Amino acid sequence: MAGSAAGAGGSSVGRTSVRVVVMGETGTGKSSLIVAVATESFPENVPHVIPPTRLPADYYPDRVPLTIIDTSSRPENKAKLIAECKSADAIVLTYACDRPSTLDRLSTYWLPELRRLEAKVPVIVVGCKLDLRDEQQVSLEQVMSPIMQQYREIETCIECSALRQIQVQEVFYYAQKAVLHPTAPLFDQETQSLKPHCVRALKRIFILCDHDRDGALSDSELNDFQVRCFNAPLQHTEIAGVKKVVQEKLPEGVNDFGLTLTGFLFLHALFIEKGRLETTWTVLRKFGYDNDIKLRDDLLPTIFKRASDQTVELTNEAVDFLKGVFLTFDIDSDGALRPAELDDLFSTAPESPWSEAPYKDATEKNVLGGLSLEGFLSEWALMTLKDPAASLANLIYIGYTGDPASAFQITRKRRLDRKKQQTQRNVFQCFVFGSRNAGKTTLLNSFIGRTFSEKYNPTTSDRFAANVVGLHNGDKKILVMREIAEIKVKNLLSSKESLAACDIAVFVHDSSDEESWKRTKELLVQVASHGENTGFEVPCLIISAKDDLDPYPLAVQDSTRVSQDMGIETPIPISMKLRDHNDVFRRIVSAAQQPHLSIPETEAGKSRKQYQRLLNRSLTFVSVGAAVAVVGLGAYRIYAARKNSPG
Repeated sequence: MAGSAAGAGGSSVGRTSVRVVVMGETGTGKSSLIVAVATESFPENVPHVIPPTRLPADYYPDRVPLTIIDTSSRPENKAKLIAECKSADAIVLTYACDRPSTLDRLSTYWLPELRRLEAKVPVIVVGCKLDLRDEQQVSLEQVMSPIMQQYREIETCIECSALRQIQVQEVFYYAQKAVLHPTAPLFDQETQSLKPHCVRALKRIFILCDHDRDGALSDSELNDFQVRCFNAPLQHTEIAGVKKVVQEKLPEGVNDFGLTLTGFLFLHALFIEKGRLETTWTVLRKFGYDNDIKLRDDLLPTIFKRASDQTVELTNEAVDFLKGVFLTFDIDSDGALRPAELDDLFSTAPESPWSEAPYKDATEKNVLGGLSLEGFLSEWALMTLKDPAASLANLIYIGYTGDPASAFQITRKRRLDRKKQQTQRNVFQCFVFGSRNAGKTTLLNSFIGRTFSEKYNPTTSDRFAANVVGLHNGDKKILVMREIAEIKVKNLLSSKESLAACDIAVFVHDSSDEESWKRTKELLVQVASHGENTGFEVPCLIISAKDDLDPYPLAVQDSTRVSQDMGIETPIPISMKLRDHNDVFRRIVSAAQQPHLSIPETEAGKSRKQYQRLLNRSLTFVSVGAAVAVVGLGAYRIYAARKNSPG
């Protein structure tokens, strides 16, 4: 990896221009500096502020045009200065080498002012009029080192002379480079080490280039890498030289098979320390990363356009890939991914996608926190259901190289499923409604193998639980249960399409509490009415929880009567305390597989249907009556014709 990146990254930078704003004390040489770089000569008479100056694309190796904006530091021009500052991609901050007071003003005014304005762009500090500097003055490094320690936004410090054409072009080269190849995403100046996101991206690139999976880049693999990134092969002597540099500084960076991951990361840290950030950025961009070190949007095609009642699922090809990944990272072959193994699996992604809600604690884990294969696939199914784009991105981050379209499938519309009286889905989403303390959370906990707890913790936001459910015919489906907090129901039903994502809804009530049943019944009617009004009807089941407690009087009769009146299955009694699930999860999936059944009808819905039937019958009667009248008229005409014809 020779890192000959000059000009190689231009087309991958993704920017069409860079805007540099020059600011600093009056008389420090701002305008002269700009004219000098544009004309390669020193201006005798220069105006106070010159118009915007454009350097063409071929001026610097990255082939991105540069626009330079001059500013005035006079008080009456402050509003204009602030506006330019906020539109800058980079700022060149000047002082005069022959006026120490202008250097002092950097830390007493200009740098604090940039922070106050929240100008989050790289700053290039430039000492102008180098030809007038007193040779007795301390060096630039001694002067700027403490300032750079305090103001990390300073990318580079440089001295120049517009009169003598000393380092004038370099000033704006560094400014452009700081924008196109920024340091901040890659390198931590304080710890002098690569940042975690950069390490993760480079690790993924290393693995993708390690074709034989032996944990090292051979000479052949290094050469392929060089050609891919820099369009030029490496000579054998160059490869040997690279490995020698690494081995001298870091013995473990090279082994008998080639350059190790440690050596690969060390090389990039070395490039950055030497100011050759364009080398690392060229590599990252060739492998699809943007300035935030995440995959570019164009590599994550929008293949997920769908109706509100369609969902996205992983294909068998993607599932097979994930099974292979699981086996690879299950180092101890115990059938589960421990947290450390899971972290290692996602170490080539910007972060672990399951460390926060709704994925954290959404699947079953063993006593050591290990995730089984079924739990692993359930997490992927949940992520694909909720955020298909994130699922695709993470598939690519962990090494999926197939066509994105072959990894996902869009399910059929639920309305069509109901019409055809069957569904082809492999992942079902169940909305769990119920009154406070009815047992919703306990139901979800039981689904993912959590032990029963008497302690009541009210749910205030939606929570998910996902697991594989085996059916009687041997099929396996993934069920995603979404607990809807009671306080969130009104907000949920305020949206017309809120039930479009739901395959089945269950309504949990505490069978020992009459008020719990009344409230759950209200929720059932609300949801059923919403489905009837919007056309997104869903199958519904009633779950009578806490069956180990004494039921309130008429509990069974009342809930059974309601289920019969609404045309759905009789309530399912369960007791999670006694571990009596009554096969409830399999029954939920079975009901979801028959989307035309168990759809509740409200009294209002029945009345509408009855009215529609009467209306249809009336229309039929009118049509038949009209037909009879026409036939009668025809018969009359025939009769009249016969009557009038000669006998």
